[in-house]
Amino acid sequence: MENLVQNTDTLIRDNLFAGGVMPVVTDKVTLKAGAVYERGTVLGIVTADGKAVKVNSANTDGSQKPYAILADTVDATTEDRPAVAYLTGEFNGAALKFGGTDTVATHKTALREIGIFVKDNQKA
Repeated sequence: MENLVQNTDTLIRDNLFAGGVMPVVTDKVTLKAGAVYERGTVLGIVTADGKAVKVNSANTDGSQKPYAILADTVDATTEDRPAVAYLTGEFNGAALKFGGTDTVATHKTALREIGIFVKDNQKA
């Protein structure tokens, strides 16, 4: 008998999500070349070119404000890459990644204003 089911992936729980009450909305973004972006990275958008980078409050190009959270790790080291990002939802603060020296405290209020709720549920 032929095997009709093939397991190609293993579920790895990373504790990025911290609840299921707030709906999760996704959209595509273009990640700016020059970095590997990890799942859970909080993204900001550079105003001049509309590309996403790690949010960093020290920037003055638009990317100092959070826009979304990256859904999957993407290697954009050598070229801009498309990616999926979460626009809304409930997320574990310990699993979020930021640019520069930013922390959850730096952006928690701004994230709340765009429909991203940060909770402290457990270590990532």
